[in-house]
Amino acid sequence: MIAAIFSFLVMLNPFALFLYLKPIMQDLSDADFRSVFLKASVISFSIFLVFLLFGDMVFQKVFRINFESFRIFGGIVLFSFAYIFIVQGKKAFIQIKGDLHDLASEIALPFMVGAGTISLTVLMSERLVLWQGVLALAIIVLTNYAVIMGLKQIRNSMHSKKVRLAFDKNMELLLRINGFFLGAIGVDMVVTGVSNLILAHVEV
Repeated sequence: MIAAIFSFLVMLNPFALFLYLKPIMQDLSDADFRSVFLKASVISFSIFLVFLLFGDMVFQKVFRINFESFRIFGGIVLFSFAYIFIVQGKKAFIQIKGDLHDLASEIALPFMVGAGTISLTVLMSERLVLWQGVLALAIIVLTNYAVIMGLKQIRNSMHSKKVRLAFDKNMELLLRINGFFLGAIGVDMVVTGVSNLILAHVEV
């Protein structure tokens, strides 16, 4: 369960999310931002919970696609994101445009709930018992929320413009470093998906 939580947090990437949300933090009051981000976290947890409960049945019965195909696609998307993180850093992110009521869903999708995190949730449903999966998701979402709000509080406490600039630079450095781990997870998802498809074809 610890390994699943760590992998999920690397993929969720709270450092990247913090940089992405920085323009919104400046436009909203502290209370409004807390409310919006809490709603986004609840939306994300609810979606993750659906995929945890039903696993790849959602793909087979509802969408009628092979989960391995989704895993390969998720790996490609993750690798693309990782490349952008490493090469462009925070320049890859743009300001969210929309009213206050739409912000929560725009934050949740696709930056918290994406192909990679959904794939990991389905894998958790196969490797963990239900209560472990629910607990792991709760820990992941709460940790991500705490990290974002903690980083925001730290940055707000900095009164010097130079100190804030140095803080932002360090966050961007962590974003780039995280990109290497994210890229490795993406490649692993592609390799695993292709291997499973080949194995299934050979068995047939």
